[in-house]
Amino acid sequence: MKDETRTFGDLSCRIVDAVPDGRAPKLLVILCHGFGAPGTDLVPLAAELLYLAPFLTSEVQFVFPAAPLSLDHMGLFGGRAWWPVDVGALAAAVERGQLRAMLDDAPAELLEARDLLTAAIGQLATETGLPIGRMVLGGFSQGSMLATDVALRLPETAAGLCVMSGTLKFERIWRAEARRHAGMRVLISHGRQDPIVPYQGAEWLWEMFREAGLAVEFLPFDGGHTIPPQILESLAGLLGDLAG
Repeated sequence: MKDETRTFGDLSCRIVDAVPDGRAPKLLVILCHGFGAPGTDLVPLAAELLYLAPFLTSEVQFVFPAAPLSLDHMGLFGGRAWWPVDVGALAAAVERGQLRAMLDDAPAELLEARDLLTAAIGQLATETGLPIGRMVLGGFSQGSMLATDVALRLPETAAGLCVMSGTLKFERIWRAEARRHAGMRVLISHGRQDPIVPYQGAEWLWEMFREAGLAVEFLPFDGGHTIPPQILESLAGLLGDLAG
């Protein structure tokens, strides 16, 4: 199993695969970590997914980008973020019932992260020879929001999207862009008792994707801000469908 760190665009990425040397993967899976986690946080998912679907071992390449912002100054040593989060303002918006409006906020760092991930995807496409239609984007929490934003703005439709504990953002723009990607396979998972990213935001995202004609599967679960086994089982199944 190959496990190495490389730079694509300006993002440091962990690459995990067992694709034979000289052969391109059939599918590229790009998963972005959440706020406060190290860049390697989701790397163990590669082994878990291959355990669930062993036939993918020589077919899929996993890419785990590290977010550009260090959170050492916040005492989260080794933690990284795609953009800053005002946790107090988020909690206040939830309490006032103004969460949906707040989710349209776009800090400059988010726009920069969008450009960085888009550039990395372009370089990966050039290196592997795979079109966007052979890529699955996704992530956890803040990383899933970025992956969704990038996937919907890409000129081509990705093979799939996996949103773990994410939420609806940029509603007007996402709703319009989603219609261009009708039929794209989407997995959404979210804990009903999530204390960090409110469950309601996942329901809004699910409803928007359904209305736009995407092939979306929603996997709510009893629990908090985490990745449940059922989403990994469904993601392994999706990757098997797409790589077949």
